[in-house]
Amino acid sequence: MEGEQRKMSLRLGLGNMSTVQEILVLALMLVSIFALFFSDIDFTYKIGITALVFAVIFLTSLASQLLQEGNENSRP
Repeated sequence: MEGEQRKMSLRLGLGNMSTVQEILVLALMLVSIFALFFSDIDFTYKIGITALVFAVIFLTSLASQLLQEGNENSRP
């Protein structure tokens, strides 16, 4: 394992998440789609909702990848 290098991908990485995390991310996507397309709110709020949902999903996937790598590195 000495010469092996690991690369972190910035894709969503749903395969690295637990089932609960996957369900929460998919529910967040559905709620945001409903808020964006089927609600009558101001365009500025729609942009804010989109940015917030993107940030939460990105940080969730990043945290999941970091936790997985931390668990792999801590194993003897």
